[in-house]
Amino acid sequence: MSESISRRTFFKRTTAAGLLGALAATGLSKPVQAAGLSNGKLGTLIDLTKCDGCKNYKTPLCVEACGKHNQARFPEPQKPLKNYWPQKKVEDWSNKRDLKSRLTPYNWTFVDHVKVEHNGTEQEVYVPRRCMHCDNPTCSKLCPFSAITKDQTGAVSIDDELCFGGAKCRDVCPWGIPQRQAGVGIYLDIAPDLAGGGVMYKCDMCVDLLAEGRKPACVSACPKGAISIGPREEVRTLAYKKAEEVNGYIYGDKENGGTPTLYISAVPFEKIDAAIKADKANKKDISPGRPGMPVNVENYLSTGKGMFLSSIMTTFAGAAVAGITAYRTMKGDKAIRSQKNQNEQREEHNDDEGIK
Repeated sequence: MSESISRRTFFKRTTAAGLLGALAATGLSKPVQAAGLSNGKLGTLIDLTKCDGCKNYKTPLCVEACGKHNQARFPEPQKPLKNYWPQKKVEDWSNKRDLKSRLTPYNWTFVDHVKVEHNGTEQEVYVPRRCMHCDNPTCSKLCPFSAITKDQTGAVSIDDELCFGGAKCRDVCPWGIPQRQAGVGIYLDIAPDLAGGGVMYKCDMCVDLLAEGRKPACVSACPKGAISIGPREEVRTLAYKKAEEVNGYIYGDKENGGTPTLYISAVPFEKIDAAIKADKANKKDISPGRPGMPVNVENYLSTGKGMFLSSIMTTFAGAAVAGITAYRTMKGDKAIRSQKNQNEQREEHNDDEGIK
């Protein structure tokens, strides 16, 4: 490569490439630091009886905290963007980074607001939305490049250095959570005209904070204590206890085969889902960036079609990841682009031990 590379960056790249190759060969996921909250499976509890959407603030504090914490990881696309076969368009949210009313590659959580008729009265309901981190994530099983992994805490993450942006994950997600940004990712180096389309982005439960024994940004920022996190079974027990106290309802424990993200509500989730869908229809919004809350969601992998596709994808994924790993190693990990390159250039500028 023509640019100056520091020893720190050189060893970081070669070590990462070697480790990824070893993990691909064994079929293991990325390692997770065992510290603080990263010990064991975690659950999150979102209490809709407490959330008021931070109505006195311009932006809900959980949304603002999420954006600030993950800002350095947001995509910086290479422009001009080009179409890729067989698509006729690209998904570009880079000029809408301030949009907070739905999920985007630059906004990984948002607070939905609907009015619901229940027990003869109209009630306002605020619903913090982000990835559910499913127990058996369909997105991970069907990703052809093994770019999506689930660690020991239960957090489901997308590796932006492996993702081709094919959006299979969004297609099979009952909530349409992952969002795509064009003009970034490894597909630009491998097949910019034939496949991919960018990188998919979503909440990863702030795994970097969990590894330090700290709470996710949204949890720490909530002024009402409406979002909490803790050991999975303790959270589940607490959720059912609180739901019983308010004569309310639980969401997330059964949906899509079960998730560690549990919601409590004083109104049925069928009514919340219907209200969200009606509001989207009124606004003529057909995008998946503002997902509903469908109940009795069947896990796609339990269907015959899902199991068949999963077996194909699993077979294909190992070879795909190994090939990408070899490519990245030979090319000096050129897949680390855009914002990461900018960060490294700043790092290298301040590093006196450069390798030309």
